[in-house]
Amino acid sequence: MKRLIPLAAAVAVAALAPWPAAAQDQAGDRVNVLDVYGNDPCPESSTDEIVVCRRLEEGDRYRIPKALRESDSPAGQSWAQRVRTFEAVGDFGALSCSPVGAGGELGCTAQAIARAFEERRTGFGARAGELIAAAREERLSTIDEEAAATQGRVEQIEREYMDRVRREQEAELPGESPNGAAGRVVSPLAVPPGE
Repeated sequence: MKRLIPLAAAVAVAALAPWPAAAQDQAGDRVNVLDVYGNDPCPESSTDEIVVCRRLEEGDRYRIPKALRESDSPAGQSWAQRVRTFEAVGDFGALSCSPVGAGGELGCTAQAIARAFEERRTGFGARAGELIAAAREERLSTIDEEAAATQGRVEQIEREYMDRVRREQEAELPGESPNGAAGRVVSPLAVPPGE
C-alpha cells in the first residue's frame, strides 16, 4: 500500500503536466533573422515567413562583424605578435625566465621589473594624471572669463557708488534756503526752552 501512493502521485503529476500541441511538433513557418543598420526599415513578415530584425549601429555597416574581429585563432594574430612569438623560440638558459637550462629563473626578476615599468608608464596612474591635467586646464580656462566678469561687476558698483556720492554732495542740505543763505542750525544737544 505504501508503494502505491507514490506511484499514484507520479501518474497524477504526469497526467496534469502540459503537453505540447501537435502543431508545435511539426515544422513551422520559416524564420529569417536580418541585421539592419541605423534607421533602415525592417522588411515586413509574410504569411509563410517570419522576419526578425536585429538593429545595429550605423557605424558598423561596413565593418567586419565583431564575432569575426575578436578571434583567438593564430590566423587572426597581428604580425607584431607573430614576430614576438618567433623571438621567444629557443629562449632558454641564463636570464630567460624559463624552467629549462641553468640560470633560467634569473630572468624572471628582470621581466617583472620591465612589466612594472610598463604598467607605470601606461597604467591607471598615468591615465589619471592626464585626466587631472585636463580638468585643471579646463578649470583654468574659465577663471579668466570669471575674473573679467567679476571685475566688470565691481567697476559698475564703484561707478554707481561714486555717482550717488556726487549727487548727495550737490544736493541741498535740509536747513539751507534755495538762495544759498544758511538757515538757523539747531544743535541736537541743545535743551529745549522750558514752558
